[in-house]
Amino acid sequence: MEDLSGYAFISPWLIGFIAFSIIPILFSLYYSFTKYDILGDPVFNGLENFRTMATDELFWQSLKVTFFYAFISVPLRLVFAFFVAMLFNRGTRAIRVYQAIYYVPSLVGGSIAVAVMWRRLFMADGALNAALAKIGIITDISWIGDPDTAIWTLIVLALWQFGSSMLIFLAGLRQIPKELYEAASIDGAGALRKFSHITVPQITPVIFFNLVMQLINGFTVFTQAFVVSGGSGDPLNSTLVYALYLYQVPSSTTTWATAVPWLGYWSSSSA
Repeated sequence: MEDLSGYAFISPWLIGFIAFSIIPILFSLYYSFTKYDILGDPVFNGLENFRTMATDELFWQSLKVTFFYAFISVPLRLVFAFFVAMLFNRGTRAIRVYQAIYYVPSLVGGSIAVAVMWRRLFMADGALNAALAKIGIITDISWIGDPDTAIWTLIVLALWQFGSSMLIFLAGLRQIPKELYEAASIDGAGALRKFSHITVPQITPVIFFNLVMQLINGFTVFTQAFVVSGGSGDPLNSTLVYALYLYQVPSSTTTWATAVPWLGYWSSSSA
């Protein structure tokens, strides 16, 4: 009876998960083996879509850019968020105000307006070069127009959006019993040993949760790359993340966009 009660309580979520996640994923997996333009009937073509995908250079470029972006931006964001959370955990006046201020970029960071601002900030005549000129560093480089630096502007934008991870870290830090630190102090443990033997082990589940969530966000980044690059992934496809490439590919062509739509659906729905 208790099991039935439990299933009854979670049934709304189960129904929604099956109807809006599992079933669409299965249908998308089926369509990946067909030629389907939505308007007509799907025609089974076996592995043709996957062969086309494997020979598409832009597909591999988009994967390269996406993995580079995710594996650089996510660790930097988590380290910075953890550092700020440690500072806030020490306790300061007006802590709530500071938390709100630091969280604001996470609320607006994915918006079109912020991406447009970011694009303007890193242009050749943007605010960054103007600020560098004020301290004697004269440069006319367009940070978003150089293939070597364009992706880094997106990484800096991701780093700027550390607020949500910071709040989760802070909540985890405040759950650590103070008695552990007091006992360690009595035993003569220093700050570094307390951090490595108490803080990190106690907050490991929070670190893992933040890592998973931020990796999902990193692999599904779209708005920032679309706006900053003008929707093209330029220069030289250096900002062509796979979500942007998926957006660019016409639905009538047999590319990886029609080959593995279930992969993109799963990533976006998980985020």
